[in-house]
Amino acid sequence: MGAMIAPYRVTVICTGNICRSPMGEIVLRQMLDDADLGDQVEVSSSGLAGWHIGDGADRRLLRLLRERGYDGSEHRARQFTPGWFAQLDLVLAADQGHLKALRAMAHDPADRDKIHLMREFDPEAVAADTLDIDDPYYGTFEDFERCLAEVEAAAKGVVEHIQTQLATPTA
Repeated sequence: MGAMIAPYRVTVICTGNICRSPMGEIVLRQMLDDADLGDQVEVSSSGLAGWHIGDGADRRLLRLLRERGYDGSEHRARQFTPGWFAQLDLVLAADQGHLKALRAMAHDPADRDKIHLMREFDPEAVAADTLDIDDPYYGTFEDFERCLAEVEAAAKGVVEHIQTQLATPTA
């Protein structure tokens, strides 16, 4: 098996980078570690808006992650910059609004091809046509739990996708 020169880079995007995208980043990183891909894949997240730059994740999210065996304590919010597209292999948007905004930022068709809704990787979400991960920020703790269930289901599919990408030799 040939050694990969650069890690495969995936990022998760939402609005403020304190609820959905850190959830996606943390869950995905854990699942990639569990699949023994942690050393080959770099996971990050950011928000389209700069409101929370430098802040930790939402405290309700941190509590939920702790309860479920994830650690979100290191997370600090940052804002997505279009210049990052060149270094990324996969850009996962939380909802249609983010998808549209990211596609508008991506001037290179190759960059546009990297952008997907996170839930596109969950066959059940695709079948049900429920591809948005709704923002739990103004909701209840149950909304965070629903959000985590959606993210976990999608992340399983993302890991499978990345496994396929890593197994495919690049020309």
